[in-house]
Amino acid sequence: MPLKPDIERPEPERRRVGYALVGLGKLTAEELVPAARTSDHAYVAALVTSEPDKGVAFARVHDLTEGDVYTYEDFERLAEREDVEAVYIVLPNAQHREYVERAARMGKHVLCEKPLGMNAQDAQAMVDACREAGVLLMTAYRCQYTPQHWAARDAVQGGRLGAVKLLDAIHGQVEDDPEAWRLKRDLAGGGPLPDVGIYCLNTLRFVLGTEPEWVFAALHQPQGDERFREVEESLSFMLGFPGGIIANGLTSYGTHKTATLRVLGEEGTVLMDPAYTYQGLSLTISDGAGDFQPSLPDEDQFGLELDHFARCIREGQQPWTPGEEGVQDHRIMDAMYQSARTGQVVRLERVEGKDAFRGTPPQVPGREEG
Repeated sequence: MPLKPDIERPEPERRRVGYALVGLGKLTAEELVPAARTSDHAYVAALVTSEPDKGVAFARVHDLTEGDVYTYEDFERLAEREDVEAVYIVLPNAQHREYVERAARMGKHVLCEKPLGMNAQDAQAMVDACREAGVLLMTAYRCQYTPQHWAARDAVQGGRLGAVKLLDAIHGQVEDDPEAWRLKRDLAGGGPLPDVGIYCLNTLRFVLGTEPEWVFAALHQPQGDERFREVEESLSFMLGFPGGIIANGLTSYGTHKTATLRVLGEEGTVLMDPAYTYQGLSLTISDGAGDFQPSLPDEDQFGLELDHFARCIREGQQPWTPGEEGVQDHRIMDAMYQSARTGQVVRLERVEGKDAFRGTPPQVPGREEG
């Protein structure tokens, strides 16, 4: 049973897990540092950046020193820092593997932003490197740690909806900067699919707890639009899960911001709208008794991730979303792109059992069952 949130107390900093944040972009500044400040089991011990002056200024604002700032070139100096037990990789996708492998060689545990790599082969190499080094690797799938997503999963798997038949997931937004790294194939590995569409894929797998058996996909890459010279603008996919369950997903860099998840069963439905935003998640469960919106805390999703990984480090447990979870999403995304190229259904390797690629369940605030 998880501890109740009001029983938890922040650990003294000397007992918390110190993280080095690798990359000082918007996500780090606006989400990760504030999350660490309110974390129970983690804190920011060091920063890694390509711009030392920016890093020093950033450090001073956040109660760190010039000595806590490292460049990509002297990244290995973190090996000397016993207080840095983990690194959080917040870099363009193409750099994930390099820095995961470098961190592993230093004996540091690694939390890596999604997608884990550029493709399944890339991601598997990262898993292998961390396993050989004896360090933990966790994929930063924040939506697998929120009370709202767990309540949706519990409703689906607990039988409240009856037999589940259909699911759909949509995540789209407008990407209007032609120079954004997310629109460069060599840096991103694809367009909206590995960036925002991965939330659809990963959440569909999470709420069902099983793995798809086949995939069919189609994409659109408009001609004459400078933004989409290298990657798709939009992609649609269909997944076939065991028992005849069918899931549809839509993702795009050309639509007004949309982030929804819907699960349709014989006796009820689940709707999350929005489903993938940092704050303000909304969940409605509809069944024979009517519509119900659970009263759940709007937790800091990045804080939940940091704390879960810190606990796993302290307790020697496999994270709930380990590197293997990231590899599986890459296998499926690789199959989606193959299907889009060929126009054919792609069969996936059959995976038996529930939560086959996941580790120790997280402690979810407001959830009665662990």
